[in-house]
Amino acid sequence: MRKGLTRTDILVTIMIALIFSVIYKVWGPLYNLLSVFGLHIDQLIYGMWFIAATVAFLIIRKPGVALLAELAAAQGEFLFGGQWGVSLLLYGFVQGIGCEVVFAIFKYRSYHLLTVCFAAIGATIGSLVLDIFYGYIDQLALWNLTLLIVARLIGAIMITGVFAFYLVKALEKTGVTKLIRPLSSKDYQSLEEETG
Repeated sequence: MRKGLTRTDILVTIMIALIFSVIYKVWGPLYNLLSVFGLHIDQLIYGMWFIAATVAFLIIRKPGVALLAELAAAQGEFLFGGQWGVSLLLYGFVQGIGCEVVFAIFKYRSYHLLTVCFAAIGATIGSLVLDIFYGYIDQLALWNLTLLIVARLIGAIMITGVFAFYLVKALEKTGVTKLIRPLSSKDYQSLEEETG
Protein backbone atom coordinates (compact mmCIF):
# COMPACT_ATOMS: atom_id res chain seq x y z
CA MET A 1 0.00 0.00 0.00
CA ARG A 2 1.40 3.39 -0.96
CA LYS A 3 1.97 5.59 2.08
CA GLY A 4 1.52 8.97 0.39
CA LEU A 5 -1.81 10.40 -0.62
CA THR A 6 -2.74 9.81 -4.24
CA ARG A 7 -4.89 12.16 -6.26
CA THR A 8 -7.79 9.74 -5.77
CA ASP A 9 -7.25 9.76 -1.99
CA ILE A 10 -7.35 13.54 -1.93
CA LEU A 11 -10.46 13.76 -4.12
CA VAL A 12 -12.33 11.14 -2.09
CA THR A 13 -11.33 12.87 1.16
CA ILE A 14 -12.58 16.21 -0.16
CA MET A 15 -15.86 14.64 -1.30
CA ILE A 16 -16.35 13.12 2.18
CA ALA A 17 -15.52 16.51 3.70
CA LEU A 18 -18.01 18.32 1.46
CA ILE A 19 -20.79 15.97 2.50
CA PHE A 20 -19.97 16.62 6.14
CA SER A 21 -19.63 20.37 5.61
CA VAL A 22 -23.30 20.45 4.59
CA ILE A 23 -24.14 18.45 7.73
CA TYR A 24 -21.99 20.83 9.81
CA LYS A 25 -23.91 23.82 8.41
CA VAL A 26 -27.24 22.22 9.32
CA TRP A 27 -25.87 21.15 12.71
CA GLY A 28 -25.29 24.78 13.83
CA PRO A 29 -28.99 25.64 14.37
CA LEU A 30 -29.56 22.34 16.22
CA TYR A 31 -26.60 23.12 18.47
CA ASN A 32 -28.02 26.60 19.14
CA LEU A 33 -31.44 25.14 19.92
CA LEU A 34 -30.00 22.75 22.51
CA SER A 35 -27.90 25.50 24.11
CA VAL A 36 -31.15 27.13 25.28
CA PHE A 37 -31.71 24.27 27.76
CA GLY A 38 -28.46 24.98 29.63
CA LEU A 39 -26.24 22.55 31.54
CA HIS A 40 -24.15 22.18 28.37
CA ILE A 41 -26.57 19.73 26.77
CA ASP A 42 -25.46 21.21 23.44
CA GLN A 43 -21.98 19.79 24.06
CA LEU A 44 -23.38 16.28 23.72
CA ILE A 45 -23.72 16.87 19.95
CA TYR A 46 -20.51 18.89 19.50
CA GLY A 47 -18.67 15.78 18.30
CA MET A 48 -20.42 15.97 14.93
CA TRP A 49 -17.94 18.71 13.99
CA PHE A 50 -15.06 16.23 14.28
CA ILE A 51 -16.58 13.33 12.36
CA ALA A 52 -15.21 14.11 8.89
CA ALA A 53 -11.70 13.35 10.16
CA THR A 54 -12.47 9.92 11.58
CA VAL A 55 -14.75 8.78 8.75
CA ALA A 56 -12.25 9.84 6.09
CA PHE A 57 -9.36 8.18 7.93
CA LEU A 58 -11.26 4.92 8.39
CA ILE A 59 -12.05 4.86 4.67
CA ILE A 60 -8.69 6.00 3.22
CA ARG A 61 -6.37 4.81 6.05
CA LYS A 62 -3.41 7.05 5.29
CA PRO A 63 -1.46 9.79 7.08
CA GLY A 64 -2.79 13.30 6.57
CA VAL A 65 -6.33 12.27 5.68
CA ALA A 66 -7.88 13.26 9.04
CA LEU A 67 -6.36 16.74 8.89
CA LEU A 68 -7.26 17.23 5.24
CA ALA A 69 -10.85 16.10 5.85
CA GLU A 70 -11.38 18.42 8.81
CA LEU A 71 -9.83 21.40 7.01
CA ALA A 72 -11.89 20.77 3.87
CA ALA A 73 -15.09 20.27 5.89
CA ALA A 74 -14.45 23.49 7.82
CA GLN A 75 -13.75 25.31 4.55
CA GLY A 76 -16.97 23.94 3.09
CA GLU A 77 -18.99 24.98 6.13
CA PHE A 78 -17.45 28.45 5.90
CA LEU A 79 -18.30 28.71 2.18
CA PHE A 80 -21.86 27.55 2.86
CA GLY A 81 -22.23 30.43 5.31
CA GLY A 82 -21.40 28.75 8.61
CA GLN A 83 -22.32 30.98 11.54
CA TRP A 84 -18.85 31.04 13.10
CA GLY A 85 -17.07 32.60 10.11
CA VAL A 86 -13.34 32.33 9.52
CA SER A 87 -12.70 30.79 12.95
CA LEU A 88 -14.12 27.57 11.44
CA LEU A 89 -10.85 27.11 9.54
CA LEU A 90 -8.78 27.34 12.70
CA TYR A 91 -11.10 24.92 14.51
CA GLY A 92 -10.92 22.53 11.56
CA PHE A 93 -7.13 22.67 11.73
CA VAL A 94 -6.76 21.99 15.47
CA GLN A 95 -9.47 19.31 15.48
CA GLY A 96 -7.85 17.60 12.51
CA ILE A 97 -4.45 17.77 14.20
CA GLY A 98 -5.97 16.28 17.36
CA CYS A 99 -7.18 13.26 15.38
CA GLU A 100 -4.02 13.03 13.32
CA VAL A 101 -1.78 12.88 16.41
CA VAL A 102 -3.72 9.91 17.77
CA PHE A 103 -3.60 8.04 14.45
CA ALA A 104 0.14 8.78 14.27
CA ILE A 105 0.67 7.35 17.77
CA PHE A 106 -0.81 4.11 16.44
CA LYS A 107 1.41 4.46 13.32
CA TYR A 108 -1.70 4.74 11.12
CA ARG A 109 -2.21 0.97 11.43
CA SER A 110 -5.03 0.75 13.95
CA TYR A 111 -8.59 1.06 12.70
CA HIS A 112 -10.29 -0.20 15.85
CA LEU A 113 -13.13 1.43 17.72
CA LEU A 114 -10.90 2.33 20.66
CA THR A 115 -8.42 4.13 18.38
CA VAL A 116 -11.22 6.14 16.79
CA CYS A 117 -12.55 7.05 20.25
CA PHE A 118 -9.06 8.26 21.23
CA ALA A 119 -9.01 10.36 18.04
CA ALA A 120 -12.34 11.87 19.12
CA ILE A 121 -10.73 12.79 22.44
CA GLY A 122 -7.78 14.33 20.55
CA ALA A 123 -10.14 16.49 18.49
CA THR A 124 -11.99 17.49 21.67
CA ILE A 125 -8.76 18.59 23.33
CA GLY A 126 -7.90 20.68 20.27
CA SER A 127 -11.31 22.36 20.30
CA LEU A 128 -11.08 23.10 24.03
CA VAL A 129 -7.64 24.68 23.68
CA LEU A 130 -8.98 26.94 20.96
CA ASP A 131 -12.05 27.76 23.08
CA ILE A 132 -9.70 28.96 25.83
CA PHE A 133 -7.77 31.05 23.29
CA TYR A 134 -10.99 32.65 22.04
CA GLY A 135 -12.13 33.25 25.62
CA TYR A 136 -15.25 31.08 25.41
CA ILE A 137 -14.67 28.93 28.47
CA ASP A 138 -11.88 30.35 30.62
CA GLN A 139 -14.30 32.41 32.76
CA LEU A 140 -16.51 29.44 33.70
CA ALA A 141 -16.66 28.24 37.30
CA LEU A 142 -14.84 24.94 37.81
CA TRP A 143 -18.05 22.88 38.12
CA ASN A 144 -19.42 24.48 34.96
CA LEU A 145 -16.19 23.96 33.02
CA THR A 146 -16.04 20.33 34.19
CA LEU A 147 -19.62 19.79 33.03
CA LEU A 148 -18.81 21.29 29.61
CA ILE A 149 -15.67 19.18 29.16
CA VAL A 150 -17.34 15.94 30.24
CA ALA A 151 -20.37 16.56 28.01
CA ARG A 152 -18.18 17.40 25.00
CA LEU A 153 -16.02 14.32 25.56
CA ILE A 154 -19.06 12.05 25.83
CA GLY A 155 -20.58 13.55 22.68
CA ALA A 156 -17.30 13.28 20.77
CA ILE A 157 -16.73 9.67 21.78
CA MET A 158 -20.30 8.72 20.81
CA ILE A 159 -20.47 10.64 17.51
CA THR A 160 -16.88 11.00 16.29
CA GLY A 161 -15.85 7.64 17.67
CA VAL A 162 -18.64 5.08 17.92
CA PHE A 163 -21.04 6.44 15.28
CA ALA A 164 -18.24 7.09 12.76
CA PHE A 165 -16.78 3.62 13.30
CA TYR A 166 -20.09 1.84 12.71
CA LEU A 167 -20.98 4.13 9.79
CA VAL A 168 -17.79 3.06 8.00
CA LYS A 169 -18.41 -0.58 8.98
CA ALA A 170 -21.82 -0.32 7.29
CA LEU A 171 -20.16 1.18 4.20
CA GLU A 172 -17.63 -1.66 4.17
CA LYS A 173 -20.45 -4.20 4.03
CA THR A 174 -21.70 -2.57 0.83
CA GLY A 175 -18.26 -2.98 -0.79
CA VAL A 176 -17.89 0.75 -1.46
CA THR A 177 -14.65 1.05 0.50
CA LYS A 178 -12.99 -1.67 -1.63
CA LEU A 179 -13.28 0.72 -4.59
CA ILE A 180 -11.16 3.23 -2.70
CA ARG A 181 -8.91 1.18 -0.48
CA PRO A 182 -6.29 -1.11 -2.03
CA LEU A 183 -6.49 -4.83 -1.36
CA SER A 184 -4.71 -6.01 1.76
CA SER A 185 -2.64 -9.17 2.20
CA LYS A 186 -5.66 -10.61 4.04
CA ASP A 187 -7.80 -10.05 0.91
CA TYR A 188 -5.20 -11.83 -1.25
CA GLN A 189 -5.02 -14.69 1.25
CA SER A 190 -8.81 -15.11 1.17
CA LEU A 191 -8.73 -15.10 -2.64
CA GLU A 192 -6.04 -17.79 -2.71
CA GLU A 193 -8.02 -19.96 -0.29
CA GLU A 194 -11.16 -19.67 -2.46
CA THR A 195 -9.34 -20.50 -5.71
CA GLY A 196 -6.85 -22.98 -4.18
